[in-house]
Amino acid sequence: MKKEDPARLMLIISMVIFGTLSIFVRNIGISSGELAFCRAAVASVLIGLMLALRKEKIALPNGKGELVLLLISGAAMGFNWILLFQAYRFTTVSMATLSYYFAPVIVTFVSTVALHEKLTARRLVCFIMSSAGLVLMIGARGGGGNDLTGILLGLGAAVLYATVVLLNKLIKGVSGIHRTFLQFIAAAVVLLPYVLVTGGFTFEKLDGTGWICLLIVCTVHSFFAYCLYFSALKELPGVEVSILSYIDPLVAVLVSILFFREGMSWQQAVGGLCILVFTLLNEIGEEST
Repeated sequence: MKKEDPARLMLIISMVIFGTLSIFVRNIGISSGELAFCRAAVASVLIGLMLALRKEKIALPNGKGELVLLLISGAAMGFNWILLFQAYRFTTVSMATLSYYFAPVIVTFVSTVALHEKLTARRLVCFIMSSAGLVLMIGARGGGGNDLTGILLGLGAAVLYATVVLLNKLIKGVSGIHRTFLQFIAAAVVLLPYVLVTGGFTFEKLDGTGWICLLIVCTVHSFFAYCLYFSALKELPGVEVSILSYIDPLVAVLVSILFFREGMSWQQAVGGLCILVFTLLNEIGEEST
């Protein structure tokens, strides 16, 4: 067995877990805000306990500027979850996931304009083709009850996730699971008042299945999957991480088609394929330059 094999397996498992998120979210009868808060709060507690057991000192941001960026990125992460969970409820899991994976395209565009990163021919072609794929998805009608609303919610989640990625580029003092731990805490702090002013907590709506699914999302999809992901990152090259990360949307699409029996028009399929293929090509190209 090669030394990278355990890390590769951990990354694959984490991606499969992320790809099955919708199965459990759709069985949790509370608001997306409550669910996002629970995810952030429970995961931050569990990660904190893990770091304490390992006797790891929590790395803190360098100065107030990085602390503010960390808080903003944590808030963006929390509201990103809310929009993604809402997208699952308005359109098919496939459409929600594929529109969400437009995030790397947004990162490429903003990095070029705001951070003055070089716009290569590869990046330009990938940006154009991924954008064309999104237009195809938005313009087509598929199996969801309200596809356009769901796709736009997924795209909004992509914008917020891209915000997290871009802010992380500016945070140098904290990395890996430590940064995620602090972002989860920030997300929980920001989401708590949001939940309180938008209806409060309604846990009484949960039945036995809902409680089990909520527990799974908070522990398996948040704490366990993130720990596997960051443990794998230390051992694998960036190109391989980029490629294996696309297991997540592929599993989500399979869940949509095989588990939920949701349809997809050929225009949406072509559009989604354009997004996945050209965002992947863009990331592989960036890693190899």
